[in-house]
Amino acid sequence: MSDGPDGERLKALDAKLKVLKKASEPGTAEEHHIAGAQAGWRMVTELVVGMGMGFGVGYGLDHLFDTLPIFLIIFTMLGFAAGVRAMMRSAAEIAAKHAAEAAKD
Repeated sequence: MSDGPDGERLKALDAKLKVLKKASEPGTAEEHHIAGAQAGWRMVTELVVGMGMGFGVGYGLDHLFDTLPIFLIIFTMLGFAAGVRAMMRSAAEIAAKHAAEAAKD
């Protein structure tokens, strides 16, 4: 038997402890908050742009054909639907990203 501790085993144990400590450290709250805010603003922007484009196209067609605001209403609703669809696509993308990050850990 040796009198001192085994150096190789201590190095292996130290490496394992470092990996476990690094895995258990949470990311900074500020990074998580910023990422969530960025995703929220992206979704809001997609919805507003979809509705704005629908409104613009509908107004333009109504002005061009000199009709009641029927095209305005129709294209605003279509723009809203397109914005919601884009928001759902973004939410699915973010969820897949989070799932991939969770699978790594």
